[in-house]
This record gives sequence, structure tokens and C-alpha cells, in this order.
Amino acid sequence: MLRPVRADRRTQPPRPAAPRGMRLPLVAAAVVAAGLTAACGPSTQPVGSAAPSSASPSAEPSATGSASASPEASPTASAAASASASATPRTGSSPARAGSAAATGAAAKPSRTSSAAKPAAVPGPGYDSSADAQKLVDAALRTAKAEGRTVLLDFGANWCGNCKAADKVFAQPQTAAILGNSYQLVKIDIGGNSSANSALLRKYSPSGGTYTMPVLVVVSPSGTVRTDTHVTGNPPLTAEGINSFLRQWAS
Repeated sequence: MLRPVRADRRTQPPRPAAPRGMRLPLVAAAVVAAGLTAACGPSTQPVGSAAPSSASPSAEPSATGSASASPEASPTASAAASASASATPRTGSSPARAGSAAATGAAAKPSRTSSAAKPAAVPGPGYDSSADAQKLVDAALRTAKAEGRTVLLDFGANWCGNCKAADKVFAQPQTAAILGNSYQLVKIDIGGNSSANSALLRKYSPSGGTYTMPVLVVVSPSGTVRTDTHVTGNPPLTAEGINSFLRQWAS
């Protein structure tokens, strides 16, 4: 039984080996073609007609390496590169930042206007005998220095007729505007028994003697007396007289 089987194997014709031998030249041809494509530049064939990369694993690195040098790089890679390049300036010049900067610049102008000094408040008629005159004078000097004004000290009494006449002029719109823009007015009662207020009068009007009320003393922000009506005499207690006096000594 064994001999006929061996005889059949010997007489059976061998399988053709030509197809196996022909595979190697095909692989070699694919590698050579890929190398020529990388060395000579892009292929003139349409996209997608290149030989499949699965023919040989060694052909994939050469194709990948030549893709960076080839002008016909992957459309996806070039699209991503162009997208990232176009996105860079958008990030640098954000419209939101530009808009916020413009809004900040526009909001800065009102701040300068609001920082301008407002007219000073003009005290009402009469004299407050319970007020701390020294503190009022110190505060007026600080405000006058900060806002570029002059201090006007008004020494008088509530029973003084001339002081009431001056108060009526101070309340008039034109006179009040001059006072508010150029002066810090401080009214000091010297008609009572306040020794502190009497000492304050002698500090700013040291000539002494008999005082004719109201005594108007113009003081610079540094505390220097510029004029004293106890020495020069009071102006006419009319709108024209007081306004002329205030304009003359305004800062």
C-alpha cells in the first residue's frame, strides 16, 4: 500500500514556484518607485492613484519623510497648519480686549470731569456759638490748599446789625458764586463769652484795640493773613462793595 503512494508523489508534477519569485521584484519595484518620487518631486498622477503602502512596511517611513519636503503634502496637514496660522492673530488681537480697552478709554474722560472741585458750601446766616472754631479753620485751610481756594474768616455776632447786613449780601446768588468758587468761608462768633474764639480773633488780627464787626480776614492756604478789615476798614456792606472786596482778594 505504501509503494503506490510514493509512486504517486514522484509522478505528481511539482507546483510552479514562479509566482513566489515574482513577488520580490514587485516589492523592490514599489520601493524604487517611492524613492524616485521622493527624490524627483511630486508625482503628476492624480491624488489617490499612488501605489498602496501596504505592499511593503519599509515603504511607509520613506513616504512619511518625503511628505514634509513634498509641495503636495497631506491636505489635512496643510489645512490644519493654515487654520492654526490664521487663528494666531485672532487670539492676539481679541475683539473683546479691544472693545474693553475702548470702553475703558471712553470711561476715563468723565472721571477727569468728576474730579474737578465743586463750589464750596456757603454757611447760612448767623454764627454758631457752640462750634469749635479752631477745627473749622483747620479744615478750611486743608480744603483750600487741596482745591486751590482762599480762606475767609468772618468774625461777628448774632446781635450785630452790620453782620446781618453782610449775611444778606453773602446769600445773594452773585456773591454766593464768588464765595463758592474762590473761598472757604468760616463764620466765628465773638459776641459771646468764648475765650477760645476771642483768642482766635487776636491770632489772625493781632493789632488789638476796639474791633468793628464784622471783621473779615482773608487767609492763604498756608495760614498767612493777606488782608484784615480791622486794619483796612470794612468795605461797603452792599453787593457791589462786598463783591469788589472778594474779587480783589480771590485766589
